[in-house]
Amino acid sequence: MNKKIRIAIQKSGRLNEDSLQILKDCGISIDNGRDQLKANAANFPLEVFYLRNGDIPQYLRDGVVDIAIIGENVLIEKGEDIAIAQKLGFSKCRVSLAIPKGVKYDSVSDFEGKKIATSYPNTVLNYLSKYNVKADLHIINGSVEIAPNIGLADGICDIVSSGSTLFKNNLKEVEVMLTSEAVLAVSPKIDEERQTILDKLLFRIKAVLKGRDYKYVLLNAPNDRLDEIIALLPGMKSPTVLPLAEKGWSSVHSVIDKNKFWEVIDNLKDSGAQGILVSDIEKMVL
Repeated sequence: MNKKIRIAIQKSGRLNEDSLQILKDCGISIDNGRDQLKANAANFPLEVFYLRNGDIPQYLRDGVVDIAIIGENVLIEKGEDIAIAQKLGFSKCRVSLAIPKGVKYDSVSDFEGKKIATSYPNTVLNYLSKYNVKADLHIINGSVEIAPNIGLADGICDIVSSGSTLFKNNLKEVEVMLTSEAVLAVSPKIDEERQTILDKLLFRIKAVLKGRDYKYVLLNAPNDRLDEIIALLPGMKSPTVLPLAEKGWSSVHSVIDKNKFWEVIDNLKDSGAQGILVSDIEKMVL
């Protein structure tokens, strides 16, 4: 019987949705019934386990699952011994210290002897120890942002995305301890057969991630300015250039880094490019 690679993903929430989306973008179809805790892929040797985020590091450590899509912040807190195979670029956040808006703040030493509510005790202790600061930690599994308002703590440590939750609870972010994103983590007990399946999955994931970083561009260029226009297009190796039916013109195909997209487009227009068409890239295999 052929083995399947066992992947853990968060049971619910945004990370669950983004995790299922990247598997879908990799061409993997999950037979996912409502409220299932385990599901199989229809077209890839993969089995999905839906687990609580905080439990995933131990499942990886014990070899119950082979890989997991998990927040890097959770690994830093509970699984620093677990290897990361690939950063995935979504579910980005910060793990930060925050205090009430009306409280003056100068430096980390302000937390000396103070009470901090958090569900990330190891992360907080490691960070404060760098500054020789000792604080009293109150460990809460849940909504920590309410703790200062009810007199339970002087400050909190929590994950921050937009900062809107802090704002609603009259708190301000004062120290960013680390930045985090979703990662693909690997069990130290993964066997050779499942490692081979992982290599195939990683190949697909990298192609999807690469595609997300670039835009495909197709444009018409006057031949007398072709070299100038090609010089503006980094491409993978070099742009594809094809002659048009209209004499003196060529069609140029290339890819553009999405972070430099508008800058490159403006330069292309200034250099005489016309009929510029742009589309997303589903996958990019290098």
